[in-house]
Amino acid sequence: MAKKEVSQAAEKVAAAEKKKEKKPANPNGNFFVRAGKAIKKFCKDIKGEIKKIVWPDAKTVIKSTAIVLLVVAVCGVVIFAIDQLLSGGLSLLKDAAQSIGESANTATTTAASTGMIGNLFIG
Repeated sequence: MAKKEVSQAAEKVAAAEKKKEKKPANPNGNFFVRAGKAIKKFCKDIKGEIKKIVWPDAKTVIKSTAIVLLVVAVCGVVIFAIDQLLSGGLSLLKDAAQSIGESANTATTTAASTGMIGNLFIG
């Protein structure tokens, strides 16, 4: 029995390989015939797929549109809030850096003017 199963399996493999073999290309315009058949089949398949489409009713479309608009609005508000928080934080950092820079400039100017006055009296 094992030999029979092996021979059947070998026959199946041989049949599969035979199906895989491609036909040699015919230089006499066979390409255009095959292309025409392929286009015809493609159009037929499209027609069949279009028949399978199930369009939603008006109530479903309105409900889905409202949900999408609501989600977009919520995302917009969240992004706006994050943007305002980050802008406020950056402006606080900028103001702090400017105040530190101004106090450093004032101290440098005061020290320089004190040094010049001291030089006038001393030297």
